[in-house]
Amino acid sequence: MPETEKKTIDKLEAVVIFDRLNENYPDSGSGLLFNNPFQLFVATVLSAQTTDKQVNIITEKLFKVVPDVYQLSEMEPDELKPHIKNCGLYHNKSEYLVRAARIIVEKHKGEIPDRFEELVQLPGVGRKTANVIISNAYGTPAFAVDTHVFRVSKRIGLASSRNIEMVEEQLKVLIPSSRWITAHHQLIAHGRKICTARNPKCRQCFLEDLCFFAAERRFTNGL
Repeated sequence: MPETEKKTIDKLEAVVIFDRLNENYPDSGSGLLFNNPFQLFVATVLSAQTTDKQVNIITEKLFKVVPDVYQLSEMEPDELKPHIKNCGLYHNKSEYLVRAARIIVEKHKGEIPDRFEELVQLPGVGRKTANVIISNAYGTPAFAVDTHVFRVSKRIGLASSRNIEMVEEQLKVLIPSSRWITAHHQLIAHGRKICTARNPKCRQCFLEDLCFFAAERRFTNGL
């Protein structure tokens, strides 16, 4: 079977790939700025369809006005909207954040839940957001799959599914849980710097020799 027809790489190849990612992005971490779980929770909800850079600009001002979940829970969505209007879907996010804050105060004594199952019950919190929070705020092994992770892992051949949850499970099988958080950040870094959505820089990529996508491009171009 030609290399380009393989569905996913094997574990030995995955080790090489993640070792190279680790060598090239040793200090990668969250692009969101936060000082506590509450701030990360808000920033992560705001980050949907909004760049981390823009979220950081918004939250720098927002947290001076809304310093904790209690303050947020006492607001109405319309009061919050002016503070987050420069991010995408801010009407919906205002509703989600206020409703979630009230639930956190009422059911969790003002503490951002540290369990995935509890987080996904909150308005505006999906699988990716929950995994980002438990991994970055609490250090719990999790593999959050955002658009960068989804794109890069499928291009390389680390995953093959069209379903985000299945991609997450495929990635978890390939590497030990102790590396999930780091690998998440490194795949994002690679997606932003090299394996971009448009015009990926395959010729500059240190994973080109192992990447399915790069192999397909070479085959298509007769290289």
